Amino acid sequence: MATTDAMITAFTTLLVTLDPPGLAPLFLGLTQGMTGAQRRQVAVRGSLIAFGILAVFAVFGSGILGVLGISMGSFRIAGGLMLFAIAFEMIFEKRNERKEKTKDDAITRDHIHHLAVFPLAIPLIAGPGAISATVLIAGTMDGIAGRAGLIGVIAVCLALVFLALMLAEGLNRFLGVTGRALLTRLLGVLLSALSVQFVVDGIKSAFAG
Repeated sequence: MATTDAMITAFTTLLVTLDPPGLAPLFLGLTQGMTGAQRRQVAVRGSLIAFGILAVFAVFGSGILGVLGISMGSFRIAGGLMLFAIAFEMIFEKRNERKEKTKDDAITRDHIHHLAVFPLAIPLIAGPGAISATVLIAGTMDGIAGRAGLIGVIAVCLALVFLALMLAEGLNRFLGVTGRALLTRLLGVLLSALSVQFVVDGIKSAFAG
C-alpha cells in the first residue's frame, strides 16, 4: 500500500514534470483566435487524453519493461537521468525554447481541431518526461492500492494542468516574464534533486538484484 510520503513524492515529481505554469502561455499561443468555449473544449479533451496515456503507463508500464527484459533499477537510472536533463533545461531556460518549437511546428502540420491530441496532449502534457516519471513512480508502488493511489495523483495533477490552461491568460499576465522564469527555475532545482534520488534508488536496486 502506498504511504503518504510516496504519494507526496509522486505528486511533486509529476506536477513539476508536467509544469502547468509553463504550459499556460504555450496553450494561449496554440489556441490563438479561438473563442472561450473552443479553448475550453481543447483544454478538456487534451487533459483527458493525457490522463488516459499516463494512467495506461501507470498500470502497464512495469509489465512492458518486463517483456522487454529491462529491470526497474535500470529504468530508474535512465529515467532519473532523463528527468535531470529536463531539470537542466528548466533551470537554463532551454525547455520553453523546445516547447515553443514543438508548438510552432505542430501548428503548420495539423488542423486546429486536432490540437487537443497533438501537440497539447502529446507531447506538451504527456511528454517523454511525464511518461518516464509515471513508470518510475509506478515501480515504487505496491499492489492495486498503490497503483490506484498513483492514478488518483495523476488525476489531481491533470486537474491542476487543466486549471492552469483555463487561467492561462490571467496567469500569464500575473506572473510576467520574470515570474515565469523564477518559478521555472525553482521547479527545475526541485526536479533535479528528485531525479538524482531516482538514480540513487536505481543503483541500489541494480546492486541488490
